[in-house]
Amino acid sequence: MRGSGRLRHPPRYAAFNTPSSPNLPHSSTGSIGGRYTLSAGDKLRVIVFGQDNLSNIYAVDGGGRIAMPLIGTVSIGGQTTAQAQKTIEAKLAGGFVREPHVTVEIDAYRPFYILGEVTTSGQYPYVNGMTVETAVAIAAGFGPRAARDYAVLTREGPQGFVNGIVPMTYPVRPGDTVVVKERFF
Repeated sequence: MRGSGRLRHPPRYAAFNTPSSPNLPHSSTGSIGGRYTLSAGDKLRVIVFGQDNLSNIYAVDGGGRIAMPLIGTVSIGGQTTAQAQKTIEAKLAGGFVREPHVTVEIDAYRPFYILGEVTTSGQYPYVNGMTVETAVAIAAGFGPRAARDYAVLTREGPQGFVNGIVPMTYPVRPGDTVVVKERFF
């Protein structure tokens, strides 16, 4: 042992899913539910019934907007798909389409990022239901010096980015950054 002679241990997991935890926003399951909010990098399938020229797949830009024909840019960043649907309907009803009926679905989630002690770090497409462990598998596995029982996960919350130490079974969401640390010897 080097240094002070004391064995250094990684920090313990925090109970991130408890109401008293100020760290990572709640994520009880790996699947994305109705609380998912749209952001840059998401691709949306927008269907305007009876208006085939408006129905298409639209990418959310860095400003949280999509650009649609006829109505121009629509700000939908931070909204759920149901809220985005109502926003688009309201804009279409403003003199463009009589009684518009719109459906908004997510065609592709924004990517997640994995860094640190993995074989191939980088940006990868999000897979619904993934955990930190599956994110490591997508990045071709652990590096030789990887800590294999925890990772640091950074997620955007209502007050900005937060991070915490999570177990390998913790759910990953679109836009998360996972950092696999070097193990302590």
